[in-house]
Amino acid sequence: MEKYIIEGGRPLFGEVEIQSAKNAVLPLLAAAVLTDERVVIHKCPRIADVLNMVGILGELGCNTKFDGNDLVIDSADAANHEIPSSLAKELRSSVFMLGSVVSRFGRARIAYPGGCDIGLRPIDLHLNGLRRLGVCVSEGGGYIDCSCGKIEGAEVVLDFPSVGATENIILAAAKAKGTTLIRNAAKEPEIVDLQNFINRMGGKIRGAGTATVRIDGVRKLSGTEYTPVSDRIEAGTFLIASAMCGGEIAIKNADADNISSLLHKLCEISCKISTKDDKIYIRSGRRLSPKLVETSPYPGFPTDLQAPSMYPNSSAWGRTSPSAAAAPLCAG
Repeated sequence: MEKYIIEGGRPLFGEVEIQSAKNAVLPLLAAAVLTDERVVIHKCPRIADVLNMVGILGELGCNTKFDGNDLVIDSADAANHEIPSSLAKELRSSVFMLGSVVSRFGRARIAYPGGCDIGLRPIDLHLNGLRRLGVCVSEGGGYIDCSCGKIEGAEVVLDFPSVGATENIILAAAKAKGTTLIRNAAKEPEIVDLQNFINRMGGKIRGAGTATVRIDGVRKLSGTEYTPVSDRIEAGTFLIASAMCGGEIAIKNADADNISSLLHKLCEISCKISTKDDKIYIRSGRRLSPKLVETSPYPGFPTDLQAPSMYPNSSAWGRTSPSAAAAPLCAG
């Protein structure tokens, strides 16, 4: 499309269903390489990042196909350990493949990953974590090469609670010899989803969602079927749109616990929020109160929702000031 034409000034009403989280699906696709049995991802979104990751799986020798909204992955014939530059540079999450590919084949080669350009995002935490597990890592010519005999469990202390590094170490350690402890791990819901997925395959992981994750390596992982967690960023975007435009909408297939920081902030700016089962209801008028938004690692306010949150603040009455303590979830 060359342009969007938006006629504003209307409140929003209705119901919208949230799709599966991209940031949950991508590491699950990487985890599918850990087994030579069939894996089915239900409600898999057909978006660019997912399709690029599916392309990477195809380069590794996996057979993939969409069956309606389900993605079927068969990695039995996977044999290639190299991820080409043309695909790696399209998707930063291609770096997730390092842990699973080196676990499956004993070696991995990947071009430096690409993806969104929001500033310097070094992958040193990923590589140092793999080194702690006994993986030899070398860098040169725009590529990262990993090799190992057998991945060994170890204690890994992250300098920062990186989501990607936490997930990559989990993928590498799932079939390692012995026990791996990740300390100062990221706590995002997508990490819990990866833990649950691998455990459904026969893995032994616990502690995801806390600062310490324990992975007891297993010899073999089996196939499984799994429905990923819903996309908290998509849910938050619709809620913010409703807050800004006014009206009353229902968000279906949403987990209020995963976006509690946003819900409290919406309450503070005078929206009415209530929840029931997997639905979040929001009612908003036109007169909003501005509030300061500060991002921080989960369970803090998500960085991906910082930019959208500026819009209701820009149309609010008054000046933004340091926020008070979070308000309780407000029904009404």
